[in-house]
Amino acid sequence: MRRHQKVLGLAAVAIAAVVLTAGCSSSNDGAATGTSSTVSTHDVPNIGTVLVNSDGKTLYFTDQESSGSILCKGACTSIWIPLTVAGGSTPTARAGVSGALGTVTRPDGTTQVTHDGKPLYLFSLDTAAGQAGGNGVSDSFDGTSFLWHAATSTGSAPAQSPAGPGYGY
Repeated sequence: MRRHQKVLGLAAVAIAAVVLTAGCSSSNDGAATGTSSTVSTHDVPNIGTVLVNSDGKTLYFTDQESSGSILCKGACTSIWIPLTVAGGSTPTARAGVSGALGTVTRPDGTTQVTHDGKPLYLFSLDTAAGQAGGNGVSDSFDGTSFLWHAATSTGSAPAQSPAGPGYGY
């Protein structure tokens, strides 16, 4: 039994290292996973209608950036991938999206999409359309604590606690 727990623990550490290494080795300068000029909506079970990128992946915002200032940078962007557009581009809202889409310039010079002034992100552990595993997640990077919400046209989705203590990424 103890050997089985140790193997599972090592596997979890290895998976987390791969996720973090992949996130750290990529830049958020318009890489395919974070780039989209189109925002639409999708119904997610147990949450409701959320904003999604062109791949149908849930978009998030954090309470700590509600003023539009960028606080998620560095290691934070390996987990929370900024939704970016090419400089000078305007994001497009599809039917069902209310509120204002706009942009803000990130500290690295990339252009990030905002919804009602809040910068939008993808959650790296959402691997397919229709997932919203980042809703209600609390974490901390560089001394700043963040609380993340799935973005909706009417504000944030109801907070949902991830399974277990901490998210585990």
